Amino acid sequence: MTISQTIRTIGQIFAQSFPPTSKFSAEDIPDLTGRVCIVTGGYTGIGKETVKALLKKNATVYIAGRSKSKAESAVEELRTSTGKKPVFLELDLANLASIRRSAEEFLGKEQELHILFNNAGVLSCPIEQTTADGYDLQFGTNVLGHWYFTELLMPALLRGKETSPDKHARVITTSSIASYFSIIQWNTLKDGPARRKMLSGQLYAQSKFGNVVVAREVARRYGDQGIISISVNPGNIKTELYRHVWKIQHIILDFITLQPTPLGALTQLYAGTMPEALQHNGEFFIPWARFGKARAEAYDVELGKKLWEWLEGTVKGFK
Repeated sequence: MTISQTIRTIGQIFAQSFPPTSKFSAEDIPDLTGRVCIVTGGYTGIGKETVKALLKKNATVYIAGRSKSKAESAVEELRTSTGKKPVFLELDLANLASIRRSAEEFLGKEQELHILFNNAGVLSCPIEQTTADGYDLQFGTNVLGHWYFTELLMPALLRGKETSPDKHARVITTSSIASYFSIIQWNTLKDGPARRKMLSGQLYAQSKFGNVVVAREVARRYGDQGIISISVNPGNIKTELYRHVWKIQHIILDFITLQPTPLGALTQLYAGTMPEALQHNGEFFIPWARFGKARAEAYDVELGKKLWEWLEGTVKGFK
């Protein structure tokens, strides 16, 4: 980055780390009767708060994740707190075959999908952990897994936009402030010597930057067909996502930066449900429910095309 870009980035990071009080609340969400939603990782943390808000507004909500026991516990808790019951959809984002099965299961139950929240993610995993298909666990889960899931569900999203009141379907992807700290290093996406030399935190930042790039490319490719794709930084939030970081990091994060979990759902709920977000297809939202700017490289159209081609190449054997 240039010096001016670096200065702007520092300003963005500061603004997102210490956001003003939100002008938006979950109560502002319009009625979602008839809308079908999927929230990946919706049984814990920000995802569960997102599911709760959607249920309260009468949406049909699927919780997609790999842990049936966590999902069953969350389903019962959400049913008690909202009076409505979400549906569990088994999904392992670190396994391409599982992603295909999950999408097929959903498409066997529902013809339309109106809002897809690509919310799940992993952070700072042990370096030896990879996906079932040999890709870096963080990039494979956070980027490749969500991209493949979205592509398989695109027919339902395209049908969903026809019955949506605003004639759009939405794909909301949870990124992070970490997206400012890395670009894509292509030789680290699959396991090998180059990847093993990287720090886990670097690989996480790379995946979160990848989320932004993919979200922009989805908007570019499908925007004229009624698909709204937005990436968001949910804020520095207390969630299970930090389970792999060192204990001293936990202490520092808890003391200095981390905010209550319900706040983390606000930005993606705003992007996924509010009419104002329709004007920002392909853009990056920041805490709390504000339009922001991603790292400068994310706006490179050629980078978006290159990443898309790489993603397509990884799934050829699973179509």
